[in-house]
Amino acid sequence: MSANRVYIYDTTLRDGAQTSGVDFGPVDKDVIARDLDDLGVDYIEGGWPGANPTDDSFFDNLPKMKTARIAAFGMTRRAGRSADNDPGLNALLGTDARVVCMVGKTWDYHVDVALGIERSENIAMIRDSIAYAASKVDEVMFDAEHFFDGYKANPEFAMECLHAAIDGGARWVVLCDTNGGTLPFEIEDIVAKVCETVPGDKIGIHCHDDTGNAVANSLAAVRAGARMVQGTINGLGERCGNANLVSVIPTLMLKMGFETAVGAGGLKHLSHVSNALDERLNRAPDRHRPYVGESAFAHKGGLHVSAVEKDPRCYEHIDPESVGNHRQILVSDQAGRSNILARFREIGLEVDDKDPRINALLDKVKEKEKQGYAYDGAEASFELLARRAMGSVPEYFHCSSFRVIDERRWNAKGDLVTLSEATVKLALSSDKHESDQRMAVAEGNGPVNALDAALRKVLLPLYPSLSDLRLVDYKVRILTPGDATAAVTRVMIESTDTSGRTWATVGVSANVIDASYNALRDSIIYKLFCDGASAA
Repeated sequence: MSANRVYIYDTTLRDGAQTSGVDFGPVDKDVIARDLDDLGVDYIEGGWPGANPTDDSFFDNLPKMKTARIAAFGMTRRAGRSADNDPGLNALLGTDARVVCMVGKTWDYHVDVALGIERSENIAMIRDSIAYAASKVDEVMFDAEHFFDGYKANPEFAMECLHAAIDGGARWVVLCDTNGGTLPFEIEDIVAKVCETVPGDKIGIHCHDDTGNAVANSLAAVRAGARMVQGTINGLGERCGNANLVSVIPTLMLKMGFETAVGAGGLKHLSHVSNALDERLNRAPDRHRPYVGESAFAHKGGLHVSAVEKDPRCYEHIDPESVGNHRQILVSDQAGRSNILARFREIGLEVDDKDPRINALLDKVKEKEKQGYAYDGAEASFELLARRAMGSVPEYFHCSSFRVIDERRWNAKGDLVTLSEATVKLALSSDKHESDQRMAVAEGNGPVNALDAALRKVLLPLYPSLSDLRLVDYKVRILTPGDATAAVTRVMIESTDTSGRTWATVGVSANVIDASYNALRDSIIYKLFCDGASAA
């Protein structure tokens, strides 16, 4: 093994499943394991055989991996039992997984208080269990639980536990900061001392994030000689989470010069793997997540954008494409001409940088944001605003008026019923008289859904491409202090279609339905424009 090679052990499917609100099913585990394999991690910890039906189902039907090795997790034999007569240990070794990782105590306090056994028995449990497992599978690891607390309290005993695992045939001994309270300088110092008697190519690190240092601690351990890092995608895990491999992997590779099995090609899948996990958990991705977040390479201030336009290295620590991300030039009341011009280039709009309409557009953006608009999260609305300023968006329709009625009543059966009904009047550019306007009425599950349904009644026969338009997210924010029921509101709508495109639009008004209409109208027009539709 190269001294520069660091192995990546993902425990999202086991430790990550202990996250509050996370409940993986067998299908989830299968799909996530395949994503991790595509990324290029060395090990994927699938779960704890015998612990629950989901883990049993996963190990009964192990997905075929291209390069990653699936590990089963368990614990050492119980006190007073032989290794071959321990049901839990035999369940761990009874799957098709050829790698096992077992946890054992290395803190004398836990041995004395939690287990209530002799310390010599604890050491024998580790050695016996590892040796028995090594005779049954290809590779055995030992997770040294509470190692750093144990080392600080009694370094001799903690090291005896590690050597027992090594003597038993462990490929790796993994030093665990189980309580998450150890700091980076302590991690580096202790790991360096361990490496004096245990080779670094047998040492792993497993950190929890209770002080916000799990990533830093993992990197410190590698600096000190450890050559395997355990963690989870997006930092999932019990309490405050585990070390976030989405930060650890690119930092090791791009900042510290270490090699991993992920490689440059796999690293380009990092953003996808991170976002896909959030999608599967029905969570909104963290826009500010390092390396892969939507805002990780977003530039808002005009001074920054001007420099980025000349050389991205001025304000970007890496090439965003190296981790599968992309640069964003945001448009806001902090924007300068450089932002506007950069956004034009992103949307394929060729404009002379001396065009007087650019200053007019910049003034309009700043005025709109004073009213409450936020274009740095609604790129589609900004693109429409910009293209209109340049005169390039067809007038697909004009809403002369709309009305929304909400009714809440008890029906004859005594059931509470809520009903929303919307009426719209739309005019087309081809209409010559007011009497040519189209009117439609529709009901819906709430006022916005009713309004959307009424608009579609008129527009679908004219613009069939709208049939695959879906609204996938709807957010309302109160903008003015005081009585929230009388406040100015901002509505953000995210939309998608069958092509896989997603786009966000914004509307602002003192009336939440009017704000919703403004965002909805922009979404429909953006879809038509991108589809190349002509005005009816």
